[in-house]
Amino acid sequence: MSADQQARAGIQNPGSQAALRGLNEQRILATLRTHGTLTQAALARSTGLSTATISNIVKSMVSTGRVTTTPTTSSGRRALGVTVLDEADVAVGIDFGRSHVRVVLAKSGFRLLDEEFTALEVGHHVEASIDVAARMLEALCERTNTSRSQLIGAGIGIPGPIDHRTNMVIRGAILPEWVDLDIDALLRRALDLPVFIDNDSNLGALAQITWGEHQECANLCFLKIGGGIGSGLILNSSLHYGNLGVTGEIGHSTIFDQGLICRCGNRGCLETVASTGIMVELLSRTENAPVSIENIIERAEAGDSATLRVIDDVGVAVGHALANVANLINPEVIVLGGPLAPLGEALLAPIRRGLQRHAIPVIGENTTLCMSMLGDRAEALGAAALVLRQSAALP
Repeated sequence: MSADQQARAGIQNPGSQAALRGLNEQRILATLRTHGTLTQAALARSTGLSTATISNIVKSMVSTGRVTTTPTTSSGRRALGVTVLDEADVAVGIDFGRSHVRVVLAKSGFRLLDEEFTALEVGHHVEASIDVAARMLEALCERTNTSRSQLIGAGIGIPGPIDHRTNMVIRGAILPEWVDLDIDALLRRALDLPVFIDNDSNLGALAQITWGEHQECANLCFLKIGGGIGSGLILNSSLHYGNLGVTGEIGHSTIFDQGLICRCGNRGCLETVASTGIMVELLSRTENAPVSIENIIERAEAGDSATLRVIDDVGVAVGHALANVANLINPEVIVLGGPLAPLGEALLAPIRRGLQRHAIPVIGENTTLCMSMLGDRAEALGAAALVLRQSAALP
């Protein structure tokens, strides 16, 4: 068939400018679906296309309503953030915690539609908790006029180590009721959706590079301090899973050889000196009733000396453990999340001291330490991002 015949038949020459432009558009869209909103400079780095090509294609796609641009800043300079608009698919993100479940709905392009939170009893029954999440999902769909056909899957965050060969929670989790259960089958049956299960700290890390302010960060550590302490690792812009998927268990690194026995069976783990449960226990000894996390934050803000001392000890221990991580992988940024995030600099300062004391000086001095800007929704947003990235990867 001649070129004229191809043109009349509507067939593009694979080497034509139009075909090349089409391929470049698809490359840009795939990158945005995987990473969320990106600046044009970040798009150029991710796709390998020139900044001029990115700029021209983005302008064209804005005019056809496929993407939108919003003013932003990158490295202190004004820039344009680019976001996909032409997708109807909706991802579900579910974060199961020790005493809560949070469900979010997000559209392609990493746009949050709605969210819902429900408190659960500590030690909640697995099937009952999943039923609660399923009802929350139905309520969100009704509230946002989202049809079941739009849902492409549910990301599931679990606070515990998960063996990715079986998708089962293994021993040492702060939700022992979930250990050794086929939660994949339970969730698929209750939600009637494909499910993608991951450790909540991994999802918190993923949220930082998709929803947070660190989209252009290639090497990042996310640390969640709660009833347990876990971390998620982004290495070369991807989640690091290691051999079995059981990574980032910084809460079970030994801090004191002669310390308390940990629930994992070892002695002197970071969780035995720096979890929120230990903080509550220490600060409740002179009280008539146990203090809460909210009490700890309020007392710290009021300058209570005992509270600040406990926070300082916790921070230095966490910084010590993070120094080992930083020496090993040299992340650009360490982001802290969890219920203690409102403490801000009161917690960051002792962690920074511990990090700089035990890390190689050049690493300690050049590792950025900050609080997550996503609050307590980070893990659920990361769960939705996991679905969106899986969808973008499909042929």
